[in-house]
Amino acid sequence: MEENTSVRVLCPKLLLPHKNEPGFQWLIGSPFFPPLTIISTVRCIHTISPSDAPDLLKESEDLRALLLKGFDVIGAFVIGKSDSESKVREAIDAARRLRKLLSNGGGDLENKEMIGAYVDLNSKTDIRFFVSKSASSTSIEPVNSVVHEDKPEKFVWETGCLLRCEVPIRFPVYFPVNSPIDAEKIYWRATEAVAAKLKDPQVVYVVETIRKTSAEGPKPLILRGAELDFQTDVSNIKLLDKDAQGSDPKCIPCAHFCLKSKPDSQKFSAENADTIQVSVLLNNSEKSLKSIAPVAEYVPALEEARLLVVSFKLEVLCYAAKDIPVMYAVSKLIIPGLVDQLNSMKNLILPNLLTEHPQLRPYHFNPPGVLHPITVIYELNYGETEMKQVEIRKSLHLRLGLPFDRPLLRIANVLDLSTTNVGGRSDSIRKGSTFLKDVHIGIPSSGVSGGSMSLVQGSYEYYHYLQDGFNDSGWGCAYRSLQTIISWFRLQHYTSIDVPSHREIQQSLVEIDDKDPSFIGSREWIGAIELSFVLDKLLGVSCKVMNLRSGAEVPEKCRELALHFENQGTPIMIGGGVLAYTLLGVDYNEASGDCAFLILDPHYTGNDDLKKIVNGGWCGWKKAVDSKGKSFFLHDKFYNLLLPQRPNMV
Repeated sequence: MEENTSVRVLCPKLLLPHKNEPGFQWLIGSPFFPPLTIISTVRCIHTISPSDAPDLLKESEDLRALLLKGFDVIGAFVIGKSDSESKVREAIDAARRLRKLLSNGGGDLENKEMIGAYVDLNSKTDIRFFVSKSASSTSIEPVNSVVHEDKPEKFVWETGCLLRCEVPIRFPVYFPVNSPIDAEKIYWRATEAVAAKLKDPQVVYVVETIRKTSAEGPKPLILRGAELDFQTDVSNIKLLDKDAQGSDPKCIPCAHFCLKSKPDSQKFSAENADTIQVSVLLNNSEKSLKSIAPVAEYVPALEEARLLVVSFKLEVLCYAAKDIPVMYAVSKLIIPGLVDQLNSMKNLILPNLLTEHPQLRPYHFNPPGVLHPITVIYELNYGETEMKQVEIRKSLHLRLGLPFDRPLLRIANVLDLSTTNVGGRSDSIRKGSTFLKDVHIGIPSSGVSGGSMSLVQGSYEYYHYLQDGFNDSGWGCAYRSLQTIISWFRLQHYTSIDVPSHREIQQSLVEIDDKDPSFIGSREWIGAIELSFVLDKLLGVSCKVMNLRSGAEVPEKCRELALHFENQGTPIMIGGGVLAYTLLGVDYNEASGDCAFLILDPHYTGNDDLKKIVNGGWCGWKKAVDSKGKSFFLHDKFYNLLLPQRPNMV
């Protein structure tokens, strides 16, 4: 092997075996990266019994929908319990055949280098890498140089950008009532005609930037189908200087539509990536060289027919090097991406063409630990909590190596590419909220010497008296604590519902027959039990309730509360008498018994001034017993603690 041959790994964490179990992963790279560069891995989840060989047809169907154009399968990673180079050869061969399926047989794949990787779970050795030079090569050669990129996000998003294209499609399918089987053939031909239309010489593609620093941004570029090159392989495309200019589409790089400078504070990520919008226009008027009046053609059916209207909403996202000509980004990425997504939806609809009308919609996600976005097609006729959707997400979590107790691929967590603000926006604003978030960050220490601090995991919003111009002073503190808790579930993407108002909370309790209809619009207090009912109804969240006879018992529960924050991480509501608070953490010295509680007080009535809130003690540590011997929790009051449980859901 050549001395300078090395494998570059951008995703070392994803190469670790899952629970030390044998398995098989596909290695993902890009034609826009240096050869033998691994950006991510995805697990093979379809196998053929009894050999457990990859089911390449099913794998190709899944990965064709999942992977953005601009990323390819470049090899395979075998996790086994015996050192065997023969398994690596088989894996490389499978990866090569999978890549051919994904490319629909196009491109020169015979001479592409492919990577094989192997780790022996018994010997606990490092991952070993091999390279196969071509499909005709009978040998694989070990790689001695493996480079781990220090800043992989910067490597990916300085090099490339995203292209986005949405195309709504709606067409009629007429078929004989007495021959419904013909509907499938007619539907198949109709979708093939739509796919061919995307390459029509008369189709027009309008290319423009999404993010602009000013009204002086680059002007849109118009590309006609007749100008596009569908033959050249991506690896053979001549790259341009990023500052290249000119009127010839072949001389305009994607960088022309990317920002020349960005704020230093902006981090490299898919959400902050340069994004180019591509729109599709059908220009049928150019088919005739002379002006003529429109003509309507009537073709009567020879027998009784039925009309079926099929709708698709295509939305593709592609990754391209900034120095690739825009023309090739459209012809080699956008158009093949649209065709592949159309075919994926066609295949999903076909089995139930005449009995159901599925609403298929593509969504883009960028889950943590994955350096690039992925695309998922969901059936919107099913709710997110229905088992069919849950099973789909479970298989995606398994494929991507994501935890099974985080809703990372729910619609609430979709990748947001709509912003025109160059510097980025806070999550609160992006989600349509103006409430203060995470007000406990940066507050003074608790004063517990040698304590161990356990805090809420993730973000929340601070809800308190008099917000939204609604006067709930004196009775609404538990409602506000509940709103803070629900905001936590929203910001962790367990739900996409809005934080409910007081009236909506009351309505929920009436709907489950816990309260009479007269309760709606009243100023009645609610407690831990009512909060648990609302969380169960609106979010499907179960809660643990702790009933304490006196405030003196609260410190005794400090260790249990610490375990809650470490394992569940959700905010806790504490109710005592007619007062309610939100607990965000504990600081506990198990040896001395000294402890403090991080309290977020919903009784605050001022404006959302963070400094005023912290300095006023509305968010801060409260000692079980302070230096004056005064206890925050009253000894003559019963206390109820509501501990929401993090749903074990995907």
